[in-house]
Amino acid sequence: MEQSAVVSKKMEGKRSKMWIVFVIGAVLAWGVYGPALHKGQTQLGNPLKALLCVGFAYFLIGVLVPVVGLSSQGGLSGFNAGGSVWSIAGGALGALGAVCIIWAFKAGGIPNIVMPLVFGGAPLVNVVVSIAMHPPKNAPNPLLYVGFLLAALGGGIVLYYKPS
Repeated sequence: MEQSAVVSKKMEGKRSKMWIVFVIGAVLAWGVYGPALHKGQTQLGNPLKALLCVGFAYFLIGVLVPVVGLSSQGGLSGFNAGGSVWSIAGGALGALGAVCIIWAFKAGGIPNIVMPLVFGGAPLVNVVVSIAMHPPKNAPNPLLYVGFLLAALGGGIVLYYKPS
């Protein structure tokens, strides 16, 4: 094997594991999201003020960062309709989720109940929607349904035994 191929293979191996770092980042960010949002909403006294602050943060991170990054690469053009529509829909669903969490807190929910329900239920919905959008070539393994039950059971156990 040529030396360049060996180096490329080593870099590919390192790059292929990098996604785990970003998964950990998302888990940490979203794991703290509910308690931080609840505390902010409580201190602001109005859920719409909290939502406005969330929107401002989304703007700073979700708009300014990619504009700066894309402009430095000369990539601010070439958007296609399909990718743009689906990406906007994804962003809207994320923002709608934030609105629902804020209103759940306003209606009396607390982070150690609301967030486990959200993060326990969301993966189940994700799998069902992903299967519908990208149908598998073969029927799902029956253990998938056992996994659904275990996820629901696990969420129930976490909620039942949560610290008071």
